[in-house]
Amino acid sequence: MRTLDAPEPLLPTPEDQFGETERIKMQSNGVRGNLHADFRDQSRDDLDEASETLAKSHGIYLEYNRAKTGREKDWMYMIRISVPGGGAFTAPQWRAINDAADRYTVNPDGKPSIRLTTRQNIQFHWVRKPDIIPMVQAVAATGFFTLNGCGDNVRNIMGCPLSRFSKVHNAHELARKFALYFRLPAEPHVQVFEIDTSFIQTPDQHYAYADKLLNRKFKFAFSAVHPDEQTGRWRHDNCVELRTNEVGVAPILEHDQVAAYQVYLGGGQGEKFNKPTFAALGMPFGVFTPEQLMPGLDAIVKVHEEYGDRKNRHWARLKYVVHAKGVQWYRDQVRARGAEFALPVPGFDPGPRMLHHGWTKQPSNGLWARGVFIENGRLIDSDNGRLKAMSQHLLDAFPGVELMTTPNQDLLYVNIPEAAKRDFDAAMTPFGYGTRRGKAYSTLRVLSGACVGLPTCRLATADSEQFEPTLIDQLEDLGYGDVKESIGITGCERQCFRPATKSIAWIGQGPQRYALKLGGSEDARWQGQWLSDGEHWYLPQVPRDEVAAVTAVLLEYHRQHRLSEAEDFGACFRRTGVTQLLDHLKQHPTTSPMMEKTRQAPFVPEGHAYGQCS
Repeated sequence: MRTLDAPEPLLPTPEDQFGETERIKMQSNGVRGNLHADFRDQSRDDLDEASETLAKSHGIYLEYNRAKTGREKDWMYMIRISVPGGGAFTAPQWRAINDAADRYTVNPDGKPSIRLTTRQNIQFHWVRKPDIIPMVQAVAATGFFTLNGCGDNVRNIMGCPLSRFSKVHNAHELARKFALYFRLPAEPHVQVFEIDTSFIQTPDQHYAYADKLLNRKFKFAFSAVHPDEQTGRWRHDNCVELRTNEVGVAPILEHDQVAAYQVYLGGGQGEKFNKPTFAALGMPFGVFTPEQLMPGLDAIVKVHEEYGDRKNRHWARLKYVVHAKGVQWYRDQVRARGAEFALPVPGFDPGPRMLHHGWTKQPSNGLWARGVFIENGRLIDSDNGRLKAMSQHLLDAFPGVELMTTPNQDLLYVNIPEAAKRDFDAAMTPFGYGTRRGKAYSTLRVLSGACVGLPTCRLATADSEQFEPTLIDQLEDLGYGDVKESIGITGCERQCFRPATKSIAWIGQGPQRYALKLGGSEDARWQGQWLSDGEHWYLPQVPRDEVAAVTAVLLEYHRQHRLSEAEDFGACFRRTGVTQLLDHLKQHPTTSPMMEKTRQAPFVPEGHAYGQCS
């Protein structure tokens, strides 16, 4: 068997080998650069390289309409709001978000929209350059900000929104606390966009970013625990999929109280085709007391800032430092910076991915939360429901109710009185919520999803959000709507929806082409990988028109080989093994011709192939 290429990050990177992005950041005067003038320059619709790079830390991506062809690009922008822990938004705050979308996000079909993301952010698409400053100002007036929305810094910090009402562990509040600590200095943001400083909360303590910021984006997530309504026992909830982040934090309970936190290190789903990169779940790192958590996380970020690759951006994420140096080396570095912690608890399980759909009682106040499924996170008024209008109507019709975003692109309405539950559900019906093509949302649809993809994402090479509903339609028509499995689709290998932690993943590999990943599971406990025997990479470019048929072959394989209905697709695949599935696909008439076209097997770190990476 041949030797696979492996990542070779330059750790640490000598300053004379820094890439151009690092030099732009170092010369930016605190992420100011020439942004004040460039955003006000209407003689051009785009930005130069330096301003485009710096704009990301202010939550702004330069994009163009990928559906248009020709030499002249139709430039536009995506603006991302950081929403630590998922909010919450009051009715007036959400109305300001909704109104901003109405004014500034109109797509070519004349429809405005709001996009919820898998990091609990809110995104605006189709924004034109003259509208950037008024939109950022309108967002700031709500008390939320676009700062840290993108860029080489700690991104929006996730926390289970439902934990806001826990009596033992408020992951939501921890996310808000650490988001404020790791927020970039606000002064440059205020100056560039001329924001009213009364909206800015300045923390007493905060992370000290270097002039060059971080090496790449850095992601945190805090998981939760909830009481089982039947048994009263505590259940760990990993709705944030914490191990897909650079750092994941899970509570350890003793005597119904949080005694410590288990921290995971080095997760990340993004890859880059034609480079030896990989997706991974975070490794168990250590156990921190509540008092040591802040200095510990500060030290973890500081080590990466100092050692991470600054020459090769495709190797600049934390997972490549962990892969190259090892977890024990990283522990030694963190301890050398004064942090104290114990070794991780063996076999600790952060729990399954809970979606929080439907009704849940809030333990702290006896009121109710209502989770609302939003397919692919797109709030838009269309033939499949007026979800954007519904989102505001529910807040206006039920005073005191607030809205939160979930890590799975859905909405969570909170603080609903018991007596209002029936009316609340009834209020969604006139907006067409709950059905598509005249049928109730299937189990498969509710568990599945996609990133934005074409035509607005500049990185995408294929449809994802526009493809996923149609793919689920096809699978429903084939009789698979009731399966308790999840399908994840992304428009490129950055894998923003975290598809490989789902039952079946389809990753955009070019126009109308998708590569398959398997080994994940609906509960997101496992990390899927490309379909490979170590020598060959199979199904690297399945035509869009064939994806439904191939998915049906996989689901039928599961039905034939599962030990029981309780064994999900991921567990069945991992038990039967890749060889048996490859033999099945090579013999099946639908997939046999596709199995003849293979590529060189991609790099997979030792211990990560179809595994839990623990």
